[in-house]
Parts: sequence; C-alpha cells; structure tokens
Amino acid sequence: MVRRNWTREETILAMDLYTRMPFSKIGKNNPEIVKLARIINRTPDAVAYKMSNIAHYDPELQARNISGLSHTSKLDKIIYNEFSNNIEELSFVAQNILAKLQHVSVDELLPDLQLDKIPLGITKDQQAKVRIGQYFFRTSVLMSYGNACCVTGLKNNELLIASHIKPWNVSDAKTERTNPSNGLCLNAMHDKAFDRGLITIDKNYCIVNSRIINDVVMDDKTREWFSFYNGKKIRLPDKFLPGREFIKYHNDVIFKGG
Repeated sequence: MVRRNWTREETILAMDLYTRMPFSKIGKNNPEIVKLARIINRTPDAVAYKMSNIAHYDPELQARNISGLSHTSKLDKIIYNEFSNNIEELSFVAQNILAKLQHVSVDELLPDLQLDKIPLGITKDQQAKVRIGQYFFRTSVLMSYGNACCVTGLKNNELLIASHIKPWNVSDAKTERTNPSNGLCLNAMHDKAFDRGLITIDKNYCIVNSRIINDVVMDDKTREWFSFYNGKKIRLPDKFLPGREFIKYHNDVIFKGG
C-alpha cells in the first residue's frame, strides 16, 4: 500500500472513532479499526497509530499520565481542537463522510434512526444532526462504562440508558448536549431516580440518596436496594469521566435534598 498523507476527512473519521473507543482498545485487531481501515484504504496499524496521535491532545488522558503518541501532525491538532467540544458536529460530519466513501446515503448507513422520515425543510439537516448526535452520545457513554450500569454493574443494553447529568433541554447544544462527560450509564430505575433528582452523585463520584426517597411507597426489598447503594462510589468509566461542572449543576439544581 502506497504511503500517503492523511486527509482532513480521514482524520475526522479517526477522531470520530476515537471518541467511541476506550484508549486501551486501540489496536490493529479491533474490528472497528479494521473496518475503518478497509473503508479508507489504509492498514489497521495506520488507523490505530493515527488514533493514538489524536490521543496525545486528550486532556483526560494527560491527567492520567497517558500521553498517546508524540509524533503528531498539525492536522491532528487542528481536527482535535475543532471537534473535541462539539461531538454532535463531529458525528454528523463523520457519518456524511462515511456515507460518501461507501456510496450510500446517511439514511442507509443509520437505518435505525429513520432519518428519511424527517420532513423536508430548512430544519431537516438540523434534526438529522440532533438524532445522530443523540445516537452517538449513547454509544460513547455506554462504551465508556463497558456497557454496564455504573451503579449496579448490570450488563444488558436493553435496560441501560445514557443519562444526561445536566439535562439535555438546558445543556448547550454545541458543547454539552452530546458531550459524553455529561453522561452516566444507568439502569432504567436509577436513571429515572437520577432524572427526577431523587439521587445524585457527589464530587467524589458517590451516590447520594435524597431524603424524599425514604418517603416513597415501596416494598422492603426495593427500599433496601436503594439504601444499599447510598454512599457507594459509582464504577468510573474508562474514558469521559463525569464532568465536575455537570455534577455541580445536578447537585445544585436537580437534586431534591440530602
């Protein structure tokens, strides 16, 4: 295979895949990396190397003394800075690039999102961007937590929800709504309790039950279940630690008292 410079579009695809994959899973044998390599006509080694280059700019990895590779290009830094705080835009642009490279429409690429059902009009692209952003927000959050509830460890995707810490409707559309650091992987029961402010997590990532939950009518086993996790530290993600600013918002605005 002839060695060639990475294009902007290829680097965007590597960045997009990087946001949906734990750093520890980046390697030439990862099926997602193999698939992308085939699409862009590069070796899996080359794709994994490029993703490790992108990791060099990730402040979360830097905080954990993981630096990625240091032989980065100017384009790597440009793409990281352009999209690291706007995952919704990154997902939307990447899916359009993938569709073009595979000679299909984005509707065909993501059939479960039913993008073809969005009415034509000036807002069609924006609505499509929101759906794609929400889809990949869920993908990134569940991936980060190993597809397991961060409270109970439950592993069943049908019972797991990518919960927003700062609610979607009050989050900044560009920097917060689809930011995986604004997400927790929760089972359906804890998701609803979290959404209603009956539980929260503190700055140490520990579960805090509201006093209100003690007054809710439930059987003894369910009460014992909620009480058991009160004060327990959540299982932290491999990537995208819950943002302190999002936790503070939930503590101050959503939580109904400790």
